[in-house]
Amino acid sequence: MIMVRAERQKKPINRIQFLDALRGICILSMAAYHTMWDCVNIIGVDAPWFNGSFAYIWQQSIGWTFIFLSGFCINLGKKKIKRGITVFICGAVVSIVTYFFMPEDNIIFGVLTLIGTCMLITALTEKTINKIPPAVGMILNFLLFAIFKNISKGYIGLFNLHLTKLPEWLYSNYFTAFLGMPYSGFRSADYYPLLPWIFLFLTGYFTYKLLESKGISNKMKKTENRRELFTFLGRNSLWIYMIHQHLIYGILYIIFKFTNR
Repeated sequence: MIMVRAERQKKPINRIQFLDALRGICILSMAAYHTMWDCVNIIGVDAPWFNGSFAYIWQQSIGWTFIFLSGFCINLGKKKIKRGITVFICGAVVSIVTYFFMPEDNIIFGVLTLIGTCMLITALTEKTINKIPPAVGMILNFLLFAIFKNISKGYIGLFNLHLTKLPEWLYSNYFTAFLGMPYSGFRSADYYPLLPWIFLFLTGYFTYKLLESKGISNKMKKTENRRELFTFLGRNSLWIYMIHQHLIYGILYIIFKFTNR
């Protein structure tokens, strides 16, 4: 969800085509998932499989990839704080719009709010975290992601392995929900709290640093500028995210309104 930028020159910006393409594929996958979500939860289409494990893995794969890539790609931009503020504001806009127009499916602390927050935290602490060896940072943050993956459910462990149940008083208000500990009755159609997802973001950040230390990142930058569908979608992923749900819902509403007459 980040516009990947190479070094600014007089010539057009040379981007990492592979990352743009991967993000573009994720955007298409996300649009397809949200189309199915709208069909099932808003239109009322009967699709039992969408409530099963396959749909959950599908949804998680999209979130994981976007967040990891966002952490990876923050290393490629210079105006990290400005970019973080922009993404955070976009997340706030999504929350406001869904609050007024889709109150039953309001998005609070969604993926854009998360990524914007992670970008700001990383930009403000970059000098400190860069003292951590890249391989250590990558492994440690993925381990922390695994440990805190289910903190919103009331425990910490290794993914689905319960190790320690957390006290209920930690789950008390909007701030704790933002951190990853939602209070009873909290509801969001797209919930990505700071914990555990900041650790996946930082896993991506340190993965780039590790590749950079090995000279691999420079090889990735030496790509041709090609106008392909996936790379186009990847370059414009933030704005596509902002408008895609409204377009999908509008199209589905028209289709089902006229086909069900």
